[in-house]
Amino acid sequence: MLLIPAIDIKEGKCVRLRQGLMEDSTVFSDSPLEMADKWVELGAKRIHLVDLDGAFAGQPANADVINAIAEKYPNVPIQIGGGIRDRATIEAYLEAGVQYVIIGTRAANEPEFIAEIAPEYGQNLIIGLDAKDGIVAVDGWAKMTEHNVVDLAKRFEGDGVQAIIYTDIARDGMMQGVNLDATQRLAESVSIPIIASGGVTNMQDLVELQKIEGSGISGVITGRAIYEGGLDFAEGQRYLDSMLKA
Repeated sequence: MLLIPAIDIKEGKCVRLRQGLMEDSTVFSDSPLEMADKWVELGAKRIHLVDLDGAFAGQPANADVINAIAEKYPNVPIQIGGGIRDRATIEAYLEAGVQYVIIGTRAANEPEFIAEIAPEYGQNLIIGLDAKDGIVAVDGWAKMTEHNVVDLAKRFEGDGVQAIIYTDIARDGMMQGVNLDATQRLAESVSIPIIASGGVTNMQDLVELQKIEGSGISGVITGRAIYEGGLDFAEGQRYLDSMLKA
């Protein structure tokens, strides 16, 4: 299971939000690139980038920063989400060296879009499903849909995407622990990998997630915990590596 550090970018800076609220943000670094340096040095095997401004604008707003990280680390897979809603944006990121593009809002609003582009980009597509009480939210979590998260996941599984990132938005940035039950239920409902997100607080969360890894969980994204010190990233990575060897 991968431990994936999150770098959320707002106005060119590395920040963390609470429950996706733009007005409740904490700046952790003026340089997302330097933050990427830190996580790579500590052993990160993949980096999760989010263009927060792009998520709300519906189009990329921090592409220069994101492209610079991808250019500097061609051997570290980058996954990027936020404002990716058309073919041109997908093409631009892939050409810049990003390995995976995460589509959330348009995937939920127009599932047929994924079916249309998956034959061409499926190997680079990750679907971001952000949910509260099992219902998917869109537009930077500002709006709730009528979609059940499991039903949508099954649909995208059939389209041939690489993975699904599942975020419990009630827990994201709140340091309350991962919603293990909901994450496991989703993972057991589909055959494609699930990447857990939202609520990681400390090593115990990794221990508990690792116990259910066999249900189909391929990674976990962590943000506030590694920035505020609740989770030592290098220690967490070593633990997961040791479990893989075991």
